[in-house]
Amino acid sequence: MPEGISIGPLFVRFYGIILMIGAVAGAFLARKEAKRRGYNPEVVWDIFIYLLIGGIIGARIWHILTPSPSTGITTAWYLSHPLDALAVWKGGLGIPGAIIGGLIALYIYSRITGINFAEWADIASPSLALGQAIGRWGNFVNQELYGAPTDVPWKIFIDPAHRLTGYLDVEYYHPLFLYESLWNLMNLFLLIWVSRRFTRVLKYGDIFLVYLVVYPIGRFLLDFLRLDASMVGGININQTIMAFVAVIAALALYLRHRKVESSYNQ
Repeated sequence: MPEGISIGPLFVRFYGIILMIGAVAGAFLARKEAKRRGYNPEVVWDIFIYLLIGGIIGARIWHILTPSPSTGITTAWYLSHPLDALAVWKGGLGIPGAIIGGLIALYIYSRITGINFAEWADIASPSLALGQAIGRWGNFVNQELYGAPTDVPWKIFIDPAHRLTGYLDVEYYHPLFLYESLWNLMNLFLLIWVSRRFTRVLKYGDIFLVYLVVYPIGRFLLDFLRLDASMVGGININQTIMAFVAVIAALALYLRHRKVESSYNQ
């Protein structure tokens, strides 16, 4: 399967193209949500630049700190080879880092411009889910993020060059990237529905908290199928963090609305 196209001396990877399509699609969705809330939709493009830069930096740093064993590359190796650490076009971006980096960028932008950080995190949440749903197809062209061997009808063939050590004779695997893409699509529609169905009771930041419950639950469950999980101290670091984030976000949602209910009952 080709991983890109050559344009003169340049080689453009499909991975990067797909990620950018996801990011731009998310920005257009955010424009619609911003307009629905009474904001100038063109502001989204200003914020988009901040989020894109912050997200890419955060995603790459996360990958460098928690590289998949299948890459054969360690954090120490990246730190001693800075040019390879910067080569994001070769793959290697961590979603948790992208979210953290994007949040930091949004916070900086909110401090500069005075926009409400929590509300704009809500506006960005469905777009984030959409971007992830599209972006996961970049893993498809790179033949990465596949799960355990399987014979299910929707199994995916992996070329020998992309198979993990110990699985060289196994041809078909769970399309883990597809599962996560579909989960993100479900999350997208859920976030949009919640934002409209519960408008009267939602507080700024609630939609983002819902995102932080739903996405991590899906990621936590899907990681049980993953063959090349990032291990730190003997634990699956991404799966562990996802579980922690989901619990904390759910608790935050419960507490902030429990206080409102308590005030009504007094």
